[in-house]
Amino acid sequence: MSSEKVGLIAGSGRFPIIFAQEARRMKVEVVALGIKGVTDESLEALVGRVQYFKLGQIDKPIKALKAAGVARAVMAGKVQHASLFGGVMPDLRAAKLLARLSDKRTDTILKAVADEFAKDGIELLSSATYLSHLLVPAGQLTIRKPGAAEAADIRLGWQAAKAVAGFDIGQTVVVVGGAVVAVEGMEGTDACVLRARDLARARGAKPSLCVVKVAKPKQDLRFDLPVIGLDSLSVFKDAGVTALALEAGSTLIFDRDEFVREADAQKLAVVGLNAEGAI
Repeated sequence: MSSEKVGLIAGSGRFPIIFAQEARRMKVEVVALGIKGVTDESLEALVGRVQYFKLGQIDKPIKALKAAGVARAVMAGKVQHASLFGGVMPDLRAAKLLARLSDKRTDTILKAVADEFAKDGIELLSSATYLSHLLVPAGQLTIRKPGAAEAADIRLGWQAAKAVAGFDIGQTVVVVGGAVVAVEGMEGTDACVLRARDLARARGAKPSLCVVKVAKPKQDLRFDLPVIGLDSLSVFKDAGVTALALEAGSTLIFDRDEFVREADAQKLAVVGLNAEGAI
């Protein structure tokens, strides 16, 4: 193990696991902090030890990283936005932070948290640190490319998703036949797609859905980076998704090679969109 050391503030899902695997491969020591009831405990097998804290605590995690000699850290993994509405007991430092905020949007809260870490000499790095090889490239990723109707839906989806993401509401929209049928809220991408399936099939039809996922217009790469992984493919298949468009350069595909192989197997067209929303 090299002398390099990085902190990991781990939410739910595979993101923290994949980050820890890559850091380990690069011989970087990971000092991991987890959230009780949220972080996947299998992370312990990769980093040796995870210190757990309650959602809403800021002071103790900062002190734990400082005590471990950490000056740089990464936030990886989800914390459900709905947690903001109950079940969270902030510590004194977090309570003071929340009282200063002009609103309770995710970006507002996370940027304020990043500032608190910086006050104690801990820099929050991009969530894509060590994971640049998983960033979506521009262009066609799968064998099948979107048809003319799908391409039109993708163009509409890009405009709608960028508008919604600009208000920090969600980063995914689902389009079919020139109409936006679902916009992601706090429920996440997969739940949004399933809701779109139910709406689109309400009259017995089985239309082809297009999913468009983008970064926020001024995406802070330190947190809330759009991600997608293998679990979503089964959801897409069940929902009748035939095309998936992701913003290139700022969206991560976990297990990217396997993801593309499975997408090809189910004839899903996957493309990376450039900064203008073009394939």
